[in-house]
Amino acid sequence: MNLIKKSIVLVAVLITVFVVSGYTKSTLTDKKTEAVKAEGPTINFFVTHGHCSTPFAGKVNDLKVDYPTRLDMGNPLEDMVISFEVDPNSFNVCRAEELTPKIKTPGLFVGVNNEKIRFRSTNVYTMGIDWYQVNGKMSIKGVEKDVKLFVTGIRKPNEQVATTLVLDGQVNLFDWGIDYDLIVNGKSDNVPTKWLYLNMKIELV
Repeated sequence: MNLIKKSIVLVAVLITVFVVSGYTKSTLTDKKTEAVKAEGPTINFFVTHGHCSTPFAGKVNDLKVDYPTRLDMGNPLEDMVISFEVDPNSFNVCRAEELTPKIKTPGLFVGVNNEKIRFRSTNVYTMGIDWYQVNGKMSIKGVEKDVKLFVTGIRKPNEQVATTLVLDGQVNLFDWGIDYDLIVNGKSDNVPTKWLYLNMKIELV
């Protein structure tokens, strides 16, 4: 009788260990990466040096957001990878179409070889729930520089993963040797126009 009881206890222990180990594996290590093709047809920009600004938008191509499917309670997008490209020839100044040719001035954002503006993330830091710092490489006129952007995730109360992302940040045009005032107006300004701000709303599908 004692032998039977001991055997039953041993079997129960083995089953418990098997179930727990399987659960731990599935929640902590069983992550598959899924590529999400996101909807984000336009990206908004504006250049400013304090007392005026020029807002314009461009068409986004090849926008991709990759992130691992998490089964634990971790921050869902902390390992995401983002990449996209923008054609400077698609730029259009908002509410002032007569300024569009200035934004498309050769040498400003449109290079000799019509290179697209490209961004690809290199690493992501979690700042808080659904709030991330995204470091990456941005290429303008074929010249690649390090940039730092931010992503905020928006989700409904019943959603485990954000279905909308808002990407924003600012970059210094001087990092690419771009003197906005000289190229557009023919003369450098004492207070140079050097900041390019950008933001984009991304709907994950």
